[in-house]
Amino acid sequence: MIKETDLHDRNEFIDGYEKIDRYNPQLIENLSIHYKDILKQIGEIPSREGLLKTPERVAKALLYLTQGYDLDATEILNSAMFKEDYSQMVIVKDIEVYSMCEHHMLPFFGKAHIAYIPNGYVVGLSKIPRVVDVFARRLQVQERLTNEIRDSIQQTLNPLGVGIVIECRHLCMSMRGVQKQNSVTTTSAFTGEFLKEKTRGEFLNLISSRLG
Repeated sequence: MIKETDLHDRNEFIDGYEKIDRYNPQLIENLSIHYKDILKQIGEIPSREGLLKTPERVAKALLYLTQGYDLDATEILNSAMFKEDYSQMVIVKDIEVYSMCEHHMLPFFGKAHIAYIPNGYVVGLSKIPRVVDVFARRLQVQERLTNEIRDSIQQTLNPLGVGIVIECRHLCMSMRGVQKQNSVTTTSAFTGEFLKEKTRGEFLNLISSRLG
């Protein structure tokens, strides 16, 4: 895990908001050296104008895309748990998912739909998508990603049940290998009340419907 003292900030104002990029300069430098060598190995010329900054850009991009290793889903959920006498299904659907396949380090992306039935506590709605990012911003397989999100919510909130469905397109399938551009992979995971057909059916019906 990157130490707080190793991080440098770069401040930038975009559309009135302050954007702060945090990175470890030594780690960026180390990764850049390897990416420069990779460019040479594939037949490119790292010194040409268009590639001069590419190793550094790719290094920063990789660290951003894998920042989940430095995040704690339990801490995020605990930061916004509130006692509430509510025991009906809470659903956050169409959560954008961006991750990287651990087999080829190519992206997969899509939507996550997550529900839980409170058991004395609810959590701030914005924390559910953040938990998705904690596990998605790592090298992953979709099956494990689905289970890790489910388990994190179940273990931290201790709800009556958790339901999750993830639908993603995998570039390792559409850009290489079988090259099936329109295939979608769907995974699901359930605990507690969602193991019951009636509850699970209600969840699946609600995430497939559109408001308005």
